Amino acid sequence: MTDPRGPGQVRVGTRPQVAVVLGTRPGIVKFAPVLRRLNEANVPHFAVHSGQHYSENMDKVFFEDLDIPLPNYRIGNLRPGVSQGEQTAEMLTGIERVLIRESPRIVLVGGDANTNLAGALAARKLGMLVGHVEAGLRSRDWRMPEEHNRVMIDHISDVLFASSEHAKKTAEAEGVRGRIVVTGSTIGEALRYSLERARGGASVVPPAAADGYGLVTLHRQENVDDKVVLAGLCGAVRELPGKLGFPLLWPLHPRTRVRLDQFGLLGSLSDVAGLELLEPLGHVAFTRLLADAGVVVTDSGGVQQEACILHVPCVTARPTTEWVETVEAGANMLAGAEADSIVDACCAMVAKPRDWADPFRGNGASASHRVVDVAAGILGRAT
Repeated sequence: MTDPRGPGQVRVGTRPQVAVVLGTRPGIVKFAPVLRRLNEANVPHFAVHSGQHYSENMDKVFFEDLDIPLPNYRIGNLRPGVSQGEQTAEMLTGIERVLIRESPRIVLVGGDANTNLAGALAARKLGMLVGHVEAGLRSRDWRMPEEHNRVMIDHISDVLFASSEHAKKTAEAEGVRGRIVVTGSTIGEALRYSLERARGGASVVPPAAADGYGLVTLHRQENVDDKVVLAGLCGAVRELPGKLGFPLLWPLHPRTRVRLDQFGLLGSLSDVAGLELLEPLGHVAFTRLLADAGVVVTDSGGVQQEACILHVPCVTARPTTEWVETVEAGANMLAGAEADSIVDACCAMVAKPRDWADPFRGNGASASHRVVDVAAGILGRAT
C-alpha cells in the first residue's frame, strides 16, 4: 500500500499487535479495563491518544485514577476551538501516521467521539481491521455529531463489541458487515474499580451537602452551545435545590464554563442557595460523588450508564438517548432541556424505588476479557 505521506511502498496491518485509540474522558474510562487485561494476558499492544481532551483535569488524572500507563503516542498540535470536521481531520492525520509506523493487525476504538471516528477511518483506509467497543448504540437524534459517528464507525468495523443484546439487535437491523459480539460493559468494570478505590479515600462531598445532594453534569454541544437552551437548563438548576430539599453539586466541564461565561449566565448561578459549582473531577472522585447522589441530571451518555449501574436515579436533559436500556430498566427519565420538565422528572425519579436490574452486567467472563479474547484470537494468540 502506498504511504499517503509520500512516495514509497509500505506494508500495513502486518504486525501481531493491537492498537487502542482513545482521547476523551469516556474513552479512557471504557478502555482502562481493556488495557489492564491486555497487559495481564501479555497481548502485544500500544495506545494512541488523539489529543481531543487536553486539559490536566480532563485527561492525565484519569490514567492515574484508573491505574493505567500513559499512552505510547500522543497526537500533538490539536488546536482548541476548531470545527468538528477540522478536528477530526487533524486527529485522523496524526493517528494514520502512528498506524503506518506500528502496522497493527487490529485497531480498537470505543464510543462515539470524533477521536473514534478518526481512528476507525485511519485504520479502514489503511486496510487494517477495526474493532468498535460500545457498538450498536443509537439515539435516533440526527442533530447529534455523536450519532453520525456511531453509525459510520459501526458500518466500517470488522468486529462490533456490543454492551447488550439490545445494541446487538440494533446493529443487526442496520445490516452491518462486521461480526457482532455481546460483551457487557467495560464502563461497568471501570466504575466498580474506581468505586473500590474511592471508598478507601477521603470524602469529596462539601460539608454543606453532607446530609444528601443531587448532581449535575452538562456538556453536550446541543445543550451548552445554544444560549437559550443553556439559560433554560440554568433555570432548572436554580429551582431544583428548593424543590428537592437538598443541595446540588455541579462539576463544570471546561466547555460549559466557557459558554456560561460567554453568555453571561455564570453570575446568575453564583448566589443560588443550595448550589455549589465545582471544578472538573477525576474518575475516582466523580464516581464517589455519583454513587452517593440522590439524583443526577446529565446529558452524558456515560453518566447515564454509570448511574444505572450504581442505582442512582437519573434524569437526562435530552429528548433522546443512545442508552435506551437505562430508560427501559426504569433507571433513567428523558426530560429534554426545558426547566419544568427537568424539575418534574427529578421529583418523580427521587420518589421511585431503586430496584431496577443492571442491564449491562453480562454473563460469565467480564467485558474486557471478551474484547481481549477476540482481539488476541485475531492475532493468533491464546489469552
